[in-house]
Amino acid sequence: MGKGILYLVATPIGNLEDMTFRAIKTLKEVDLILAEDTRKTMHLLNHFEISNKLISFYRHNEGTKIEHVIKLLNEGQNLALVSDAGTPAISDPGEDLVKAAISEGIRIIPIPGSVAFIQGLIGSGFDTTRFAFEGFLSINKRVRRDRLEELKNECRTMIFYEAPHKLKRTLTDLLNTFGEERRIVLAREITKVYEEYLRFTLKEAVEYYEEKVIKGEFVIVLEGKEKEEPSVSEESIEELMQKYLDEGLDKKEAMKKVAKDKGMTKSEIYKALL
Repeated sequence: MGKGILYLVATPIGNLEDMTFRAIKTLKEVDLILAEDTRKTMHLLNHFEISNKLISFYRHNEGTKIEHVIKLLNEGQNLALVSDAGTPAISDPGEDLVKAAISEGIRIIPIPGSVAFIQGLIGSGFDTTRFAFEGFLSINKRVRRDRLEELKNECRTMIFYEAPHKLKRTLTDLLNTFGEERRIVLAREITKVYEEYLRFTLKEAVEYYEEKVIKGEFVIVLEGKEKEEPSVSEESIEELMQKYLDEGLDKKEAMKKVAKDKGMTKSEIYKALL
């Protein structure tokens, strides 16, 4: 008997109608389902009339469970990993299991479905061509501050997850790092009854939640830093020289133009180019 397959099965993040036919079929057919919270997963299984074995696999027991799970896969059993909501292995312990399975030569098959941060991104109205998913920020103050400082000049759209009881602190930290006028979208309760997209500057977001009771899970989408066109003074002498040569000027005329742009003499430009 060959090795089994580890299926990574995405489940709804709030609306059960987002469950896919393929996900239901997979959960019915595997030998065992690994669940972050067996009670929540049981509710899902009952809704879709799926009768299958469940074992818990969550952050605080993953270390002891991975070895057992790999053993089952090596024995030929097909297993499905699900998280409480959304796609497993993103901001949850499934990541380490996937790495361990790959190291054992076990086949991984993701079953696609809902991903909260993708819904937040496409509903934000910000640039979707390039983005950076940051997940949950560290609760360690120094690590958190350092990470935000690293992102200060990030031009891509940035996406974070946040729990309601930590939202005010996170918004304040973002404001202190990125400034009052940076635009933000707070996607709340995605796919659920009270789903909404709140659009603010960071200053407006902090003020909005000063007195308001915060409920629901949040996807925070932060606009990237606006790209600035390099000024003539920021372009290097070599770049300016090449620019004028590409425009058809001869070397003498190009050096004269570069000297004027940089406020330098032609001899200084000549030495710099050497």
